[in-house]
Amino acid sequence: MSLLVGTASWTDKSLVDCGRFYPPEVKTPEARLRFYASQFSLVEVDSSYYAMPSAATARLWAERTPPGFVFNVKAFRLFTGHKTQTKALHADLRQALGADRALYYRGTPAEVRDELWRRFAEALAPLAQAGKLGLVHFQFPPWLVAGRDGYAHVRHCVERMAGHTVSVEFRHRSWFDGPRCDATLALLRELGAVHTVVDGPQGHDHSVPAVWQVTHPGHALVRLHGRNEQAWGVAGASVAERFDYEYAEDELAELAAAIARLADRAGDTHVIFNNCNEDAGQRNARTLLRLLGT
Repeated sequence: MSLLVGTASWTDKSLVDCGRFYPPEVKTPEARLRFYASQFSLVEVDSSYYAMPSAATARLWAERTPPGFVFNVKAFRLFTGHKTQTKALHADLRQALGADRALYYRGTPAEVRDELWRRFAEALAPLAQAGKLGLVHFQFPPWLVAGRDGYAHVRHCVERMAGHTVSVEFRHRSWFDGPRCDATLALLRELGAVHTVVDGPQGHDHSVPAVWQVTHPGHALVRLHGRNEQAWGVAGASVAERFDYEYAEDELAELAAAIARLADRAGDTHVIFNNCNEDAGQRNARTLLRLLGT
């Protein structure tokens, strides 16, 4: 059993620009990853959500980190149902699709979808071969609601990632409303997927409660988004604005106790701070590690 704590991304612009986490001499992508991996044993790759990752880059990540370091990788946005510009695809696929435009998963030709799934798995292979690939994280959009179509798409995504350990995060409260909660957890157990325990702002349709349950025999995942309720509900708020929150030590102490209880029921437990504005996530991650005694 292991309990790993880290942050979403090590290359976030506000993190680099704030100048507090990385020493002045740490200026290159290689140096930043090496330094980050000297501080934490887990990181979430967010760049793979915005653009398809490459095997060459993943190979460098594996080479630049020590044994035992773990990468959780976010699934490409097209797969989860988010609007995707064709410019985020490989050049040959852009050419096959013609003019630059916005795509959604259902409107993408089946042969292009199949090729994207193949290339995504191919890009993860160097991490898997190095024993450094953790969870492949599917963060579904607020408009994916609980129901027949929602269940079908979650099932489809997990099945397309056969051979990988998939974690699932929802962004609409319908998945956990009343009896839907048990149905959602049952679906994830059936699929062998990891339920994501979410700590985040409440009071909106795109808010989900923290449901401290385990659906996979070997893994649990906690993602901490901060509690900036005001910005969370503002249409058009930037990523930095929505996640502009630093947990107080008493909040982290409460979370540490809940995480420890969760870890007792799971093989490996991953905790990701996604309050990624400047170095708030890194500072909070260090405090949580101290509170957990790890």
